[in-house]
Amino acid sequence: MKRLCIMFAVMMCVATVWANDDQRTTVASPDGRNVVVVDWANKELTWSLQRDDEVLILPSRIALATNEGVWGSKIRSAKVFRSSMDRLIESPLYRQSHVRDHHNIIVIEFNSREGDFALEVRAFNDGVAYRFLSHQSKRYWVIDEFAEFAVAENSKVWIPYVNAKADATSDYNTQFYTSFENTYDYVAVEDIDPRRLAFAPILVECDGGTKLCITESDLESYPGMFFSNGDGNSVIDTEFAPVPDIVEQGGHNMLQGEVKSRKAYIAECNGRRAFPWRVVAVAENDTDLVNSDIVWRLASSCRVEDTSWIKPGKVAWEWWNHWGLYGVPFRAGVNNETYKYYIDFASEMGIEYVILDEGWSVTGRADLMQVVPEIDLRMLVDYGRERGVGIILWAGYWALNRDIETLCKYFSEMGVKGFKVDFMDRDDQPMVEFYYDVARIAAEYKLLVDFHGAYKPTGLSRTYPNVVNYEGVHGLEQMKWSPASVDQITYDVTIPFIRGVAGPMDYTQGAMRNAAVGSYHPSNTEPMSQGTRCHQLAMYVVYDSPLNMLCDSPSAYMKEEECARFIAEIPTVWDETRCLSGEVGSYVEVLRRKGNIVYIAGLNGHEERMMSLGHLVSPYGNSVESIEIFRDGPNADLFGQDYLHETFTREELPSLWQTWMSRGGGYVVKIVLK
Repeated sequence: MKRLCIMFAVMMCVATVWANDDQRTTVASPDGRNVVVVDWANKELTWSLQRDDEVLILPSRIALATNEGVWGSKIRSAKVFRSSMDRLIESPLYRQSHVRDHHNIIVIEFNSREGDFALEVRAFNDGVAYRFLSHQSKRYWVIDEFAEFAVAENSKVWIPYVNAKADATSDYNTQFYTSFENTYDYVAVEDIDPRRLAFAPILVECDGGTKLCITESDLESYPGMFFSNGDGNSVIDTEFAPVPDIVEQGGHNMLQGEVKSRKAYIAECNGRRAFPWRVVAVAENDTDLVNSDIVWRLASSCRVEDTSWIKPGKVAWEWWNHWGLYGVPFRAGVNNETYKYYIDFASEMGIEYVILDEGWSVTGRADLMQVVPEIDLRMLVDYGRERGVGIILWAGYWALNRDIETLCKYFSEMGVKGFKVDFMDRDDQPMVEFYYDVARIAAEYKLLVDFHGAYKPTGLSRTYPNVVNYEGVHGLEQMKWSPASVDQITYDVTIPFIRGVAGPMDYTQGAMRNAAVGSYHPSNTEPMSQGTRCHQLAMYVVYDSPLNMLCDSPSAYMKEEECARFIAEIPTVWDETRCLSGEVGSYVEVLRRKGNIVYIAGLNGHEERMMSLGHLVSPYGNSVESIEIFRDGPNADLFGQDYLHETFTREELPSLWQTWMSRGGGYVVKIVLK
């Protein structure tokens, strides 16, 4: 597929030589409201951010410490190059068909006693970003990076700590091992736990109400960014995992790699390169966070020449429901009869894929070529192909990394459609390189990739669109074991504003056993969700998820067939996406369109609310052909599975149309246009 890039306006680069007494420069967003100031007074490099009259980030140090010197110190002189970009990028495998990329740029070429380097800064209307550029022509090491975010006093932050519990004796090296799944703490920046690392993205609420979502983009051959605050002040610091020295196969989990020791630096580099973007999405309204494409825009362009074979879609998934079939004449589990039943169900419902999750390969071997005797994998792949259903295989990190090329070639030739890759649980430099190796090699063999046990997205899905989803989210699987004290409902209406800014997420929704507030309890074999049935349905519209699981069993879905068929029909990539209203931790309302079909969904937190829908439908006027709605039933606050399903023609639709969202509730409207 040819990639479309329509250029509206590109200003010619103009170089300006700055005299030694000029030690600062600025770049403003196209609308002039976001202004970044880069300052190298006192021969040290800092940056700050102002929006209108509000200072959002105070002067904050940025530097790269290498074995050749510290970039960002002992600066002698600088040249500033300015340019602007305004283009429309085709994005057929994303949440909208085209993305406008409009920003102003400065590239500052520094000359210092510590080496020659550059800093690139981009200012968008919805945020800013900077990155270091290396001019080195030889091998060197990055010992550490200093990336500070100094915010005003009285700022608050939504922060997800690593899921390792820290104490006074633990160090950060212990905490660099994490699955990147946790709920958010809402605290003053000064009260960030100094003993614990946090992972990106985080969301800062400035004293004036403006919100800053801090994350990174274009993370390639470099460790991911963690956050800390060991000084108890309003400066958010960053930490980076050092390069592993000795990595051994996991003892407790043979599919993981355990870091036994680390080197004295965070990255090994060779020659010229660009480093990852440090990204700050800026939002006056919470809805602007959900609408932000800044991470995708900053990512490297697509490296897959032909993307026509990449088919996002839905997946019938067995692990969450514990292979939970009933009313069938065989013992359900990891066997041919079970998977043929899942394939038949997927074919009947128009679901594109079935996943074979943990258990299809021999346990304890970490060898994907060893299939358990209960499974005839080639037969199942052929059985699925005949019924229009592709097979995706779950693969542990250690097993896949033994020989990515051979495994991708073998399973691609068999007809497998992709891998769900799990248990990476790190984002140091070699692990980040593993992601790119898997993405590149899988693309060569026309295989999809869904990363679990994964760090947050950083734009890899733009660079390699066959990477169709990421976990890195405290998703529904947590409800198999989390105690009732875990507030998943609030988390559900928080992640669109924070984790969602980074990119798509495999939350694995779709539960048909739904617990009203106060009724939830964990269960491995009969798991349930917190919140109502419509809360689950709304997630398929609210969350970005190009490869989207149906987590419950075919037996449960066939008992709830109208919900199951409705879910199965919802697209997973879109022509248009807009957040209509919402508030972090309270509720969110999103509109998405694919062709002539519009979906509008609301996802609710703990306060019941009445939502007006008439004004959302009225703009479509006489082009409306039909309207379908799933909404919380009048008793959904007591019985989470209670819902109402209604259909209307344009003429039947009330002029003042409202719907109630229960505590932990939701709604979904489907509008078919003529």
